[in-house]
Amino acid sequence: MELEEQLKLLPDRPGCYIYRDGAGRILYVGKAINLKNRVRQYFQSSRNLPPKVQLMVPQIARIEHIVTDNEVEALILESNLIKRHKPKYNIRLRDDKHYPYLRLTLADAWPRLLIARQMRRDGSRYFGPYTTSGAVHDTMKLMRRIFPLRTCNEPARHPKACLQWHIGRCLAPCLPDFDQQDRYSQTVKDVGEFLNGRVDGILRRLRAQMEAAAEEMEFERAAELRDQIRAVEKVAERQKIITDDLTDRDVIGWARERDDACVQVFFVRMGKLVGRDSFFLNNAEGMSPAEILSAFLEQHYHRTTFIPPEILVSDDPEDMELIARWLSERRGSKVSLHTPRRGEKRRLVELVLENANAAMSERRREREQELAATDGAMAELQAHLGLPVLPYRMECFDIAHIQGSDVVAAMAVFEGGQPKTSDYRRFKMRVDTNNDFANMAEAISRRFRRGLSEQEELQRVAETPAAYGEGTVTPARTETPKFAVFPDLLIIDGGKGQLNAALEALKAVGVYGRFPVFGLAKEEEVLFAENRSEPYVLPRGSQGLFLLQRLRDETHRFGNTYHQKLRSKGLSRSLLDEAPGIGPKRKQALLRHFGSLKKIKEAGVDDLAAVPGMNRDAAERLAVYLEQQRSD
Repeated sequence: MELEEQLKLLPDRPGCYIYRDGAGRILYVGKAINLKNRVRQYFQSSRNLPPKVQLMVPQIARIEHIVTDNEVEALILESNLIKRHKPKYNIRLRDDKHYPYLRLTLADAWPRLLIARQMRRDGSRYFGPYTTSGAVHDTMKLMRRIFPLRTCNEPARHPKACLQWHIGRCLAPCLPDFDQQDRYSQTVKDVGEFLNGRVDGILRRLRAQMEAAAEEMEFERAAELRDQIRAVEKVAERQKIITDDLTDRDVIGWARERDDACVQVFFVRMGKLVGRDSFFLNNAEGMSPAEILSAFLEQHYHRTTFIPPEILVSDDPEDMELIARWLSERRGSKVSLHTPRRGEKRRLVELVLENANAAMSERRREREQELAATDGAMAELQAHLGLPVLPYRMECFDIAHIQGSDVVAAMAVFEGGQPKTSDYRRFKMRVDTNNDFANMAEAISRRFRRGLSEQEELQRVAETPAAYGEGTVTPARTETPKFAVFPDLLIIDGGKGQLNAALEALKAVGVYGRFPVFGLAKEEEVLFAENRSEPYVLPRGSQGLFLLQRLRDETHRFGNTYHQKLRSKGLSRSLLDEAPGIGPKRKQALLRHFGSLKKIKEAGVDDLAAVPGMNRDAAERLAVYLEQQRSD
C-alpha cells in the first residue's frame, strides 16, 4: 500500500503513530491529538522540517497507528512504546532501563532496604532512579549505618542473632523474644522520610528519645541514639536551603551538543536541595527545547515513584498542559508545571542550567575518547582484514558445555563498537554431543535460517495490503524482527575447525558470501579466514584487537551464564522430582524435616506420614518408589 493511501486511512482521533522502514524496524513513535493532521505534517515540504525528520521521512515504508480514548492515554502509550522498542529517531533516555532504585519492601512482615533495577507492583516503595550504581551503593551503605533494618532473606529461619545485631546494624526481629515491633516500624518510616529528604522531624524525635533514655539512665541506648543523630546531621549539613517556602519541587534545565542532550534535575524537598542528577538523552540533534523537555518529562516521570507538587522547567515543553494533566493524575493531586521568568525561582533555574552545561562538557570529553577508541578500532579492522565496509554490526558465536552436557550456544552483538544487549541470543542445542563443530553448525544454521524467514515475511507484508481499522494496530504484527538484520562481520570463537563448520552451515542455509567470516583463536589471538593458509595477526595492543577481544569475552560471559543456569537446574533435581504424589511443597517439607535425601530413604512409612503436608497414602507410595529405586 502506498504511503498516500495509508495517510488517507488515518482517523481524526487521538492516538499513537508508528513509522517502520522497509525491513520492519521501528523508526519513530509519536502521539497526536488528531492522528490524521499530525502525521500529514511529516510529509509536507521538506524545507519546513527539521534535518533529522528530513533524514527519516524517506525511510518510512509503512505507517501504523493505535487509537486511544484521549490524549493522556496517547501520552502514556507513547512512553511505553518508546521504552519497549527504542526507535532510532526518538529522543530517549540513555540506558534508562539500567538505572537503579532503592526498594523498601513494605509488603514484608519486617521490611528491608534493597537495590532494584526495575520497579514492580509488589507493595514496595521505590526511591530513585539513581543515575550511577556508585551513588545507589553509597546511599545503601549510609542507610545501613544509620537505620538498623534487617539485611537477611528470611528472619524466621535464623533463631540466633547474626553479626549485624551484635554491631548495632540490625534490631534482630529474628530473635524469639523480639519485642521492639514499634521501634522497627518507626525505623521503616524514618527510612522513607530520610530518602525523601525530610530529616528535621527525624532529628527532633531522635533527640527527644536520647534525652529520655539519659534521664532513665539507659546510657547505652542514649549513646546509640547520639551516634544516629550525628550521622543524620552530617547528611543534613550537605542539604543546602535554597528556598524559604518549604515546598517540594523538581527544577529542570538542559544543555545540548550535537546529538546528545543533558537534562539536569535538582531535587528540592522542604526548601532544601537534597540531591541532583544528570540524565542524558540520545537523538536530540535538531530538536527544539520544547521537544527535548517534553520527551524527558514523559520518560522520567513515567517511571519515577515520587512526583512533587511543583516542577520548574527552563523552557515551556511541548504539550505543556497535557503533561501537567498527566502528572496530576499520576500524583493524585494537582501538579504545577511552569517556566519562571524572573525572581528567586528563575535564579534557581539558571543554577540548574549552569550545572547542565558543565555536565554536558564533561560528557563531550568522555564521548570524544569513546569515539576515538571505537571508530579507530573499526577502521583498524576494516584495513587489516580487508573488509568491504566498516564493521558497524559485529556478531560473535561461542559454544559452552562441560563434557557434552547442557550444550548451549551464545550470540553477542556489538554495534558501533558497543554491546547491543537487546540483540543477544542464546540457543540450547538440540543434540547434546561433545562435538563443538556440529554444535557451531547448528547454532549458525538456526540463526540465519530464522533471519531469512523474517526477511521473507517482511517482504511479504510490505507487498500485501493490510486491513486498517480504528482501535487496532495496523498491520497486526507489532514486534520488531529479532534476526532479520545480518552482520557486517561474523566472528566464530575458535580455530579453523569451528570456522569451517560455520562456513558449511552458511552454505547450506544459502547466505554464504553475504558478509565476511573469521575464526578468532583464543590462545594465539589470531584470525583465520577461508582459503588463507596464514592467519591474520593484528598488532598487539591495537584498538581493533581489543574490540574483538571484548566481543569474544562478552560472548563467553553470556554463554557461560546460560550454561550455568541450565546446569544448576539439572543438579537441583533429585529422586523426589519423579516420585508419585510428591510436588514441590511436599518435596520441600520432606527435605526440611529430614535434612537430606539419604535420611528420607532410610525413613519408615510412619515417619514419612508424620511430615507436615504428607498423609498415609502419599507416604506408602513414596516408600514403594524409593525401594524400587534402590533395587534398580
